[in-house]
Amino acid sequence: MIATLHGADRAAFDTHRLACEPVVLRGLGAHLPLHEAARSIDTLIPYLLTFDSGASAQAFVGPPDIGGRYGYGDRADGFNFARETLALPAALARIRAAATGPGGESLYLGSLPAEVHLPGLAEANPLPLAPLGVRPGVWVGNASFVACHYDRFDNLACVMAGRRRFTLYPPDAIADLYVGPIDHTMAGQPVSLAAMAPDNDPRYPRFAAARARAQTVELEPGDALYLPKLWWHAVEGTAPFNLLLNYWWDGFATGPDSPYTAMLLAMTTLAERPAAERAAWRAYFDHYAFRLDGHPLAHLPPERHGILASSRENLGRIRAFVMQALRGG
Repeated sequence: MIATLHGADRAAFDTHRLACEPVVLRGLGAHLPLHEAARSIDTLIPYLLTFDSGASAQAFVGPPDIGGRYGYGDRADGFNFARETLALPAALARIRAAATGPGGESLYLGSLPAEVHLPGLAEANPLPLAPLGVRPGVWVGNASFVACHYDRFDNLACVMAGRRRFTLYPPDAIADLYVGPIDHTMAGQPVSLAAMAPDNDPRYPRFAAARARAQTVELEPGDALYLPKLWWHAVEGTAPFNLLLNYWWDGFATGPDSPYTAMLLAMTTLAERPAAERAAWRAYFDHYAFRLDGHPLAHLPPERHGILASSRENLGRIRAFVMQALRGG
């Protein structure tokens, strides 16, 4: 069961964040001017346009027959929707028309950087618990279903208009989700093919195990969800018009490199080796990187830990060694 907090209790929030656990934050954004403006589409759109920078944005445009379920399809590019570059006023006008008219297209603007498209919006609407210095993305559109995927960053997402339904799967469900290609994606991240398929699809027999672990969260305007990186999530905007702010950041970064980069490099060096050798390397990764039994030099006094002593200076030395090795030095 996903925990729920009410208000902006920093200590309680940090308890869940440090445990890498999702948590629902009811009413976190309910006091913001944006939340007040979002009580009606007729007041929200003019409010948003007061911040419009004039920058164009890419919209997902879905034909009526997909019902806002953006995903793979039979088009030449492999998707069931089109991408159009639109000025924000034009995009919002089409979203409004689709929200108030029957059976037409659906539009979706995803992850618009507020500082680029709506400068001043974040400053006018400071969300409690949002990380300092991180600017939000804006997600606005009609009723939609965004395929189950993961993000490489921690995410604080707050509903401003409409309603959002998140269906969550833990990171270790990945093998049961039948993940699609990592280099042919809708918006940058691979998606679960099984979670998009009809129930009991015979192509994905292991998905039953993932479905049994799924947790669903319903968010109303003003509610937020903290989602740790690597948690799988499908996102549904269930109202005709929906708006969400989200903040992405790496809450536990120790340097400039992403763990995802390390995983890709490990794939190129390990994935095709014999199973027995992969198992041997797994033992070394567990010992040195994942540290299942604690620090690998815990049996020595700290002054003898050498480059494995905990410090940013030593992390930099290891990184320099890796960069030199990759250059063939």
